[in-house]
Amino acid sequence: MLRSATRVTILALTLTGAACARSIPPSLAPTLRGENRFYDSATGRDVTFEAMIRAASRSDVVFFGEQHDDPGTHRAELAVLAALGNGSRPVVLSLEMFERDVQGVLDDYLAGRISESDFLARARPWERYTTDYRALVELARARGWPVVAANVPRRLASAVSRGGLASIEGLSSAERPLAARDISCPRDVYYEKFAAQMQGHSAGGGPASATDSAAMRKMTDRFYEAQCVKDETMAESIVTALGAAGQGALVLHVDGAFHSDFGLGTAARVVRRRPGIGITVLSAIPVDAVDRASPAEFKEHGDFVILTRKPPAAPAAPSTPKP
Repeated sequence: MLRSATRVTILALTLTGAACARSIPPSLAPTLRGENRFYDSATGRDVTFEAMIRAASRSDVVFFGEQHDDPGTHRAELAVLAALGNGSRPVVLSLEMFERDVQGVLDDYLAGRISESDFLARARPWERYTTDYRALVELARARGWPVVAANVPRRLASAVSRGGLASIEGLSSAERPLAARDISCPRDVYYEKFAAQMQGHSAGGGPASATDSAAMRKMTDRFYEAQCVKDETMAESIVTALGAAGQGALVLHVDGAFHSDFGLGTAARVVRRRPGIGITVLSAIPVDAVDRASPAEFKEHGDFVILTRKPPAAPAAPSTPKP
C-alpha cells in the first residue's frame, strides 16, 4: 500500500483574500517546477508528479496527509486537487478543516448564496485558512465541485476527551448526527502509535513521571477516543459523499497526516465501511534538503511520499538584557 517520485516544484495558484473564486480558470493547474520529490513506496523509486497522479486517479478515495504548518505541503495539495480535477472523473473535495455543523454554510458559499465574509464569519475556519486552505475551496467553487465539511465539531471531540465515548451517546437527537453513527475504538496498532505520540506529555502538563502514569494513561485513552470519533466521522462523511456523487466519482480528502498515514485512522475506517474500495495514501514530509533526503525511510507512511522543503526556522528573538 505504499508509493513515491522525482523532484519537481509546485508553483501554486496565488489566491489573495480579495480574489474572486470565479477568476480561477477552471482548467488551470498549478505549474510544476522542481522543488518537491514524489516517491513511490511500492517500487522504491522517485517518480514524476504526473505518474503519481495517474496512479492516484485510479482510486476511489485519495488521502492527502499534510503537515499543517508547512507551506510546501499546501502548495502540493492544490497541485494534486487541480491535477485530479483535470481528469475525466467527477471530483469531491473533503476537508478535516471544516466540521459537519457548518456544511450548510459551506454549501451556501459554494453556490454563491452568501458572501465570503459571511462564510468565514459563520464557518469557523482554521486560523490560517486564507494562506493554507482557501485556494482549495476556491478552486472547488470555480469548478463546481462539492466540498465536504467532514469533521466532527470540536466541542464534541473535546467532550469525549473529557468524558469518554459515553459523551457521544448522551447527545441530543439534534446533535447526535454530527458524529459518526458507528464508532469503533480498538486498542490496536493505531492506538500504540497514538500513545507513543503522547509520550512526554504528562497529565499535569509538566515533565512526565512515574507518579502520574495512571493519570497519563487515562488521559491518553480519552484523547484517543476523541481521535477515533474524528476518524469515524470523517470516514462516514467521505463514504456518504462518494455515494452521493454518483458512479465514477473520486474523493480527495485532506487531513493531518496522522489521520491517514500507514493506511490507519480515517483511511482504515473508510475501508471498513466500504470493503474493496480503492484508496491511495499520500503523505507529505517536510525535509531540510529535498535533493539529499532519503524518502525510503518514510515509505511506510503512504503509497506515495511527497518530500517538501521545510521552511526556514523563524529567527530567535533577541534577548533583552536585564536591568
